[in-house]
Amino acid sequence: MGAQLRVYKQKISSAQTTKKITKAMELIAASRIQKAMTRVRASQPFTRAVSQAVTAVATYSDVEHPLTTEREVIRRSAVVIFASDRGLAGAFNSQILREGLELAQLLREQGKEPVFYLVGRKAVGYFQFRKMASVAQWTGDTDTPHFHTAEEIAASLLDAYDRGGDEGGVDEIHLVYNRFVSMMTQSPEQVRLLPLEVVEAEESASAQVYPLYEFEPDAETVLNQLLPVYIQSRVFNALLQSSAAKHAATQKAMKSASDNADKLITDYTRLRNNARQAEITQQIAEIVGGADALASGK
Repeated sequence: MGAQLRVYKQKISSAQTTKKITKAMELIAASRIQKAMTRVRASQPFTRAVSQAVTAVATYSDVEHPLTTEREVIRRSAVVIFASDRGLAGAFNSQILREGLELAQLLREQGKEPVFYLVGRKAVGYFQFRKMASVAQWTGDTDTPHFHTAEEIAASLLDAYDRGGDEGGVDEIHLVYNRFVSMMTQSPEQVRLLPLEVVEAEESASAQVYPLYEFEPDAETVLNQLLPVYIQSRVFNALLQSSAAKHAATQKAMKSASDNADKLITDYTRLRNNARQAEITQQIAEIVGGADALASGK
């Protein structure tokens, strides 16, 4: 009985230590979510302004820019997967990796070769463990993304797109990331980044009437300047959304872990009390039995 009590005490102590860790991580994630959402909200006005500018130029000009024109034959497609550098976030990384691989399988069925670009150590580790190839990797900047990381990713993607599938580049680019919906929901998102799909022109046509534009020096030069900025803003927005979603997933996972630790502590405390009561009952029974034996011996 004494050994059993020691085992239960050790398990209770272990669960209490785990609860302290998970509770601290839950509070840290909660504080980081607010900062991440503030950054997402702060980036949205610029992203919307750049998107509207690109929409206006692409809609009201007759320029056939390479970034806005779909190629006749698409041989290679880039799939950019935005994971995280750290785990302990529930299904955050597994669901985005599954989404990226499902997209790659769909591209293969369409006769296209998927080419992977990875963001986050978890994605890199997943591909290395399964001996899957990737073209480029970026790690160490997923918790609080910086704009220079978005610039590096955008530059690499634009370089591959300019070269084209025939010369070792790509013919289209897809982004796969977790979008922050709420504290309880993070939704995997697929976006075709290039060739550019002007979707905002249809959405805003009823709400906003664009004036007749004159482009100086010309529409092609304006697009050459705007489109790289647009690509950078979309990539940076994906990084920020993924960061906010990851912190929300971490908080949810750590809260669940803390609740499970509480349940373990309650269960093991009950088992310890039962074992202690059984030990006391046994001791009393031995004393009473010994007293009866002495009394009968007299």
